[in-house]
Amino acid sequence: MKIKFLGTGTSQGVPVIGCQCEVCRSLDYRDKRYRSSIYLEIDGVHLVIDTGPDFRSQMLAQNISRLDAVLFTHEHKDHTAGLDDIRPFNFSQQKDMPVFGREQVLDQIKREFSYIFSSQKYPGVPQVEPIEITESPFTFEGITITPIPVSHYKLPVFGFRIGDFTYITDANQIPESSIQLIRGSETIVLNALQKTPHISHFTLEEAIEMAEQLGAKNTYLTHISHKLGLHAEVEKELPEGIHLAYDGLELSLP
Repeated sequence: MKIKFLGTGTSQGVPVIGCQCEVCRSLDYRDKRYRSSIYLEIDGVHLVIDTGPDFRSQMLAQNISRLDAVLFTHEHKDHTAGLDDIRPFNFSQQKDMPVFGREQVLDQIKREFSYIFSSQKYPGVPQVEPIEITESPFTFEGITITPIPVSHYKLPVFGFRIGDFTYITDANQIPESSIQLIRGSETIVLNALQKTPHISHFTLEEAIEMAEQLGAKNTYLTHISHKLGLHAEVEKELPEGIHLAYDGLELSLP
């Protein structure tokens, strides 16, 4: 399994428009964060989790030329707004793009991108195949994908486990039943928005506590805001086996 972090920022990205804080003015490339998304290549199958507003730039920055399916964690715009930019993959691969999400996510996409689903389609609109997922594991191209239910304040969100890798974003609560689904993962991605309390995201301290509870060999933190602090400084504060992810980070897993 090959993994690329396409984006590791929160809904506003980093730098934030108009902000003059030290993080937003930082020259460290690790402090430049697109909206959160991740790319997986597994046995020749290419997946993306979430297509946020930066999707086109992310595809170009990482030189990604193939995409077989999209998995959506939830319906917020910072995770769905770039769906229109799957069109080049439609053209190059000559097929509809499978997009997986829970029913309410697919319903939201159908409202926001109504032209995609119109009975009289404008030429060149994205071609998608919406596929509803529930809490049960499902397979795609021979790959087993296990949805992990978590809570983003009151909004249900799916994380996903594939093999020994689990990806969770936009969460502030993971129920015990989901913790059991995650256990045994060698590599986990968790959101860690900032150091101060937030209504719908793990803080850095909460993410570390959850990572230690889950006990993975390596945990990478994502969905990071400028309020967390400079990457180079925060990284020094983290326990062994816990790391800040950054845009462009690549992992190779057995």
